[in-house]
Amino acid sequence: MKKFALLGEHLSHSYSPLIHNKLFKLKNLNCKYELLECNSSELEMILNKLREGEYSGYNVTIPYKKEVMKYLDKISDEALFIGSVNTIKLEEDKLVGYNTDYFGFMYELEYFGVNVENKNCYVLGTGGASLAIVKVLKDLNANVISVSRTKSDNTITYEELNNINSEDIIINTTPLGMYPNINDSPLSKDITSKAKCVVDIIFNPSTTKLMSYNKVSYNGLMMLVAQADKAEDIWFNQTNQIDLNEVLEYTKEVIKGE
Repeated sequence: MKKFALLGEHLSHSYSPLIHNKLFKLKNLNCKYELLECNSSELEMILNKLREGEYSGYNVTIPYKKEVMKYLDKISDEALFIGSVNTIKLEEDKLVGYNTDYFGFMYELEYFGVNVENKNCYVLGTGGASLAIVKVLKDLNANVISVSRTKSDNTITYEELNNINSEDIIINTTPLGMYPNINDSPLSKDITSKAKCVVDIIFNPSTTKLMSYNKVSYNGLMMLVAQADKAEDIWFNQTNQIDLNEVLEYTKEVIKGE
């Protein structure tokens, strides 16, 4: 049986094993998926487990999507362009990094019918996940405004985020509001409620505090499902036609029953 895993710092909130193991079952693949919590100093050692064949592929999440790149032998064009890696496989004895967040977020916008063309899209956060999302938005001809705690040539601060109107879209890529800190929010209700909609890539809880501030809001669970399916395509070098909505609904039912 082949083993796959998610690398990250704090993973108790993760639904990745649930999603990947369901995908494996639908694809008739004899595999299992697990969580590998680690600190920064352990990254290289854990990546060597992939080289040695103990694991067959990894996903990468907060806070290592950028840091992991320095340990890889090769990085795909899209991951290089985006500047972060969330999927790793061994190819001809070389560790190769990919980014499937781009595909996942693109799928999420299409699934929920969120039209970003010519809209002001305020992207909260500048970490690894934000890089793929900004690329998607720019490819869809959105006007992207990155928001950070620190002002730079390419960002505005949260204090400057005061002029949102009813046609603007807020996308949260920060971990603020993620379980167990479910009462946190990167923005106030006063600001958030003015936007056309909110897309929060957090998936646990299913409705974040930020999402509750706007009548039209979507969490990141479908993005997670879609990027997971794409990661498996990369690991197995094949494409399987899977009904991702079936995986989404299955995941939601399991979560509801917990």
